[in-house]
Amino acid sequence: MSVTRKDATRQRAIENLDIIKRFTLEISSMNCHLEEVRQFWGKTLGITGPQWMILMAVSDLDKDGGVPVNLVSKLLHVDPSFVTTQSKILEQKELLRRGPSPDDARVVRLALTDKTRKHLASLAEEYKSFRTCVFSEFSEKELAAFTAKLATLNSRLEKACLTVALNYTL
Repeated sequence: MSVTRKDATRQRAIENLDIIKRFTLEISSMNCHLEEVRQFWGKTLGITGPQWMILMAVSDLDKDGGVPVNLVSKLLHVDPSFVTTQSKILEQKELLRRGPSPDDARVVRLALTDKTRKHLASLAEEYKSFRTCVFSEFSEKELAAFTAKLATLNSRLEKACLTVALNYTL
């Protein structure tokens, strides 16, 4: 079956779903595609998709001096021990620096190495093309509004998950 025929079959099946089920299917599908892209970009450095996400989080959050492990874990919605373990691997690969916070030596701060910064800079055009391909139909204002709505839904889902968890642990 050709890709176009597969897409048409998938589209017909999706159109028959109720809107909430369709929405969750589309979000799940988007996450799969994003994970695949993270895996590809991670491979350019010899790392996994989740390790790539740690580097991206540090890159986005570091405003000079590194980022605390717990802040990275909160952004990625993972346990701090996962970030600690993976950041040690990234440090061994010389992609990340780990060091104590100047304010509290118990807090580990993460920062990108020059090697990683240069690599990310080399991917800038590819990343720009990716963004253009994916988000070209949105103005910056529309994308900001859409992202805000997704953040609201995410917050509500987090609360709903807690409610479900309470219902099933009683």
